[in-house]
Amino acid sequence: MQAHPLIFDTNIAKDKPENIRQPHNACPFCDPASLTDILDQDDDRIWLMNKFPTLQATWQTIIIETADHLGDIATYSRDQNRAIFAFALTHWQATIASDHFASTLLYKNFGPHSGGSLRHPHMQIVGLTDVDGYANIAPTHLTGYPVLTTSHVQVTISDQPVMGFVEFNVTAAWDDHDELADAVQTIVQYTLNDYFHGRCDSYNLFFYPVGDQVICKIDPLFNVSPYYIGYRLSQADTPERMREIAAEVRQKLQNQ
Repeated sequence: MQAHPLIFDTNIAKDKPENIRQPHNACPFCDPASLTDILDQDDDRIWLMNKFPTLQATWQTIIIETADHLGDIATYSRDQNRAIFAFALTHWQATIASDHFASTLLYKNFGPHSGGSLRHPHMQIVGLTDVDGYANIAPTHLTGYPVLTTSHVQVTISDQPVMGFVEFNVTAAWDDHDELADAVQTIVQYTLNDYFHGRCDSYNLFFYPVGDQVICKIDPLFNVSPYYIGYRLSQADTPERMREIAAEVRQKLQNQ
């Protein structure tokens, strides 16, 4: 399948709401009674069609994680975070199994450097009609320097990252979504509270289906590197720094 750019429709994008940089703007997700095209709902978790489908030849949906506008994986209780992951992974897996799309993506933006437009915590499930969204992802992007391996999850830091500098990978069986959720939550907390002494305010989550396993990549975000923008050259930390980060995260994972 030939890779080609996704086509972005600016006529739709110009009307999208935004309240990350303009926090006083109204939030559509805070008014659930006004939401339309709801696909499923469990407590305050809502899966619905994206009202502003800016990408052509796609099926764009939103998972509203909670009614709390200022919620996040880093601050949810363990049970709430597990319920959100189970809800998202179940609908993502079902969409993949439908075979309606060439590929189906699940991802999350958080913070001003993440590419998102709304602060209210949400994930996105996007079906790509004729594009393999994983075509540029190699197995080496999803593994790397070992952090922790248990009977349920494996955590690594990419030594061949997609973009860099630090990318965490959490691998688990589909049925081990609670353990996946716990590990991702700990790493997100580390990303926002400890990494770069708490100066990181943004991250992405990317999910990859790999046989009977699912891999979640956690990307702490600052400004995008010009080496990646201009040349698609990723950058990775030194092995010494990877060992330091691995030790810090390993201790938190063992104490969770």
